[in-house]
Amino acid sequence: MTSSSSVRIVDSADVSAEASIGAGSSIWHLAQVREGVRMGENCIVGRGAYIGTGVVMGDNCKVQNYALVYEPAKLGDGVFIGPAVVLTNDTYPRAINADGSQKSAHDWEPVGVTIERGASIGARATCVAPVTIGAWATVAAGAVVVKDVPAYALVAGVPARRLGWVGEAGIPLVAADDDGVWVCPSTGARYVETDGTLSKEIV
Repeated sequence: MTSSSSVRIVDSADVSAEASIGAGSSIWHLAQVREGVRMGENCIVGRGAYIGTGVVMGDNCKVQNYALVYEPAKLGDGVFIGPAVVLTNDTYPRAINADGSQKSAHDWEPVGVTIERGASIGARATCVAPVTIGAWATVAAGAVVVKDVPAYALVAGVPARRLGWVGEAGIPLVAADDDGVWVCPSTGARYVETDGTLSKEIV
């Protein structure tokens, strides 16, 4: 195991020398981190996870076991990627071209998934690029996301649809007495819904 005061990488992990790994980060057994990855501080990459070439991760991200984060995904600070999540990167996947020749890296243009600050993607969910998951949103386990998810939205199903709202604590919000106002039952924080979007009330 490569271990220092700043980074911990177990021996069975495959981490490119061309990846930038932030201080305090841990990369566990059989994980692969490709060239050009920029990983922030205090990130955790679980067993068997894959972080593709040039993926950008903010600080304090968690990528759980066997998740596949294909390039050019971008993860904001504090993003949670559950076990076996897949972030795709090919809108029209094919192994071969129309003439039967095998596709190469030059025969298609990768597109990425963007996940904003604090959002969580549940176990075995799939995000089909190109989509953006808004800040603090939650994608339920097993969901298939095919369109953008607003900030603070709770989405589930195939395809994923919004079921409600979640606060920054990750707990579903409840309607307040005031019209268009939602409250976190854990923290008491209030959120205001306007035209299908949610924002945290400024105190």
